[in-house]
Amino acid sequence: MKLPEPHVVCWSPLWSPRHIGQGLEQVRLTESSADSMLLAFDEDGTPFRLTYRLNWDGQGRLLAADLEAAKGARITSLQLRSDGNGRWQDAQGARLGQLDGCIDIDIWPTPLTNSFPLWRSPLQLGQRKEFLMAWVAAPDLTVEAKRQAYTRLADRLNLFESLDGSGFKAELPVDERGLVTDYPSLFKRVS
Repeated sequence: MKLPEPHVVCWSPLWSPRHIGQGLEQVRLTESSADSMLLAFDEDGTPFRLTYRLNWDGQGRLLAADLEAAKGARITSLQLRSDGNGRWQDAQGARLGQLDGCIDIDIWPTPLTNSFPLWRSPLQLGQRKEFLMAWVAAPDLTVEAKRQAYTRLADRLNLFESLDGSGFKAELPVDERGLVTDYPSLFKRVS
């Protein structure tokens, strides 16, 4: 996946019932990195800020993720490192065995990371593939392994399925770069 350097994309959050469309994520993408800042309201109505920096290799495998979240007076940070083959460690070099097998990261709340498995493993029309993701939840910045699946429904449309037992599914339209344009009830791309 080659992106023009730099490429900037923005999304507006839709998930907070009392603050629909209030907030913004701006991501600066290069061929091997993403640098983002998101300002939004959590589901409890409290504003929070999430910043993250991601770096990946030439095959689209994540190597580093540095995140910081601020909600109220609390600031939380998380640094993850990966060998690109499913072995992870924290910033101090401690192995994170619970993430064994995860190649990709999925950060809540951003639609950007939904593109990573699709960039790395392009699907044929009608093809479905399961992925084990290092799922990071902001603003607490907890991380756990979660199974997800993608099915290519059309040229620029994929079905996302969470395989955590919740039954959550969403049809995700993408642009010519494979970036999500609309994530029903969660995010909307801003031109």
